[in-house]
Amino acid sequence: MLRRRSALLAVSLLFVGVMLLSLYVHGTGVVHNDPERNIWIPERLTVPLQLQVAFNEEEILFRYRWPADRPHRFADLLHYTDGRWQRVDRPPVGPDPHGLTEDRLTMMVDDGSVPEFQRYGGYITVGADMRDFTRHDPALGEDDGYRRKYLPATRTDANDWYSIADAATLDGLHGAGYFLDLWHWRAQLSNPIGRSDDQHISWYRLYDSGDGPFTSNWDGTAEQPRLMFDPERTGIRALRWEDVTSGRTDDATPYYLEEQSAVRFDSRHEWREGTVIPGQVLREPTGARAAIRVQGEGRWADGHWDVTLRRALDTGYPLEDKILHPKGIYDVAVAVHRDGTASRWHYVSMPLQIGLERPAEWVATRFDGELPDWDRVDVREITLFYPGQVSWPRLTSEIHAGAPYIAEGVPVKFRHKEAQLAQYGVEIEFENEIRRQWWISLVAGLLLIASFVLSVSLILGRDRS
Repeated sequence: MLRRRSALLAVSLLFVGVMLLSLYVHGTGVVHNDPERNIWIPERLTVPLQLQVAFNEEEILFRYRWPADRPHRFADLLHYTDGRWQRVDRPPVGPDPHGLTEDRLTMMVDDGSVPEFQRYGGYITVGADMRDFTRHDPALGEDDGYRRKYLPATRTDANDWYSIADAATLDGLHGAGYFLDLWHWRAQLSNPIGRSDDQHISWYRLYDSGDGPFTSNWDGTAEQPRLMFDPERTGIRALRWEDVTSGRTDDATPYYLEEQSAVRFDSRHEWREGTVIPGQVLREPTGARAAIRVQGEGRWADGHWDVTLRRALDTGYPLEDKILHPKGIYDVAVAVHRDGTASRWHYVSMPLQIGLERPAEWVATRFDGELPDWDRVDVREITLFYPGQVSWPRLTSEIHAGAPYIAEGVPVKFRHKEAQLAQYGVEIEFENEIRRQWWISLVAGLLLIASFVLSVSLILGRDRS
């Protein structure tokens, strides 16, 4: 009798212990921010964006409108603190606590030469071990910043970022149009001068030829700025850290530095603690990098950015830009950085097919004259989503249940909604923790069943005795 009571007590304690373990495991979620592992999950996993597209005989215009609680107009600052100048140019994991990372909009464009893009959008540009992914191999962190976007056919091994094809293969692919045009609007480094940067993605994320809309203001030899604000033109020599970090800037105080409003830096001036000078100087771009202009002004008002970009249908640079034609069909994918984030902490869209006077998923509006009447241009609302750390090698591997559908060419939008893709992106960032919790739950469940059966057996056995 005593032995049976002891066994019953032990089984009861096991049952209670396993129950408490189950409650603990299910009561403490695995999703949490972990900067040491380059993990930061945004509060919102999806964001809406409104898009309008119009064109005439010579140009095409894209108008974008998306929500942002406040504008972020600063990037790459030079900060005078502790008696010396220091660069503030490396954004943290997730949002910058001081808001010193500019808002940005990017759009990839293709003419059908990259067939995977039409079906899977920007996913195909995300290779193995990309920068700011969680590092499983510590050695990869040494050159993390260099591992940027590329297209799949430019690698000989999908799981090795460094397996770049030979030069002849790369040249042949590029000559055949195997690249994506990349429009890149920046709230500080292009918008103030009415420009958008112009890049393209092939074996790497590359700048188009010509001078860009900004150049470095850092003198690495002297470890100080090269230029400062011209006090006669602007009324100031520099900005103040407390004003920049609190957002206390207005149209009367410049938040960017242009070549024409700058003078050579005065190292003899008695600089105060907390002085700030922009780390990049804006200038007029040239060549292919000057192809995209801002129509009017990219403006933030009432909690939204409203930006219109325009470009010639034929820029004259067919190896760097996608040349557009009336009656053509083109694929685009849009992304935005907001809330003071950079790198992979952005929101992206699924690919969208646009027709120019031709049936497509969405048909652009034809107009005559200099500008369209935007009230007569159709508005398309797109849902942007947080993509997480989902790479193309993963999506096409056996570990992904949808890989057979990708092999058959089934477009992503046929099987998933944006909210699902965002949730999947978060799950991938915590797949080890989720798997571990699943095993704990499974073992706990089996132990609960076993302890319950043993308890019942002991109780029934005692009754028979």
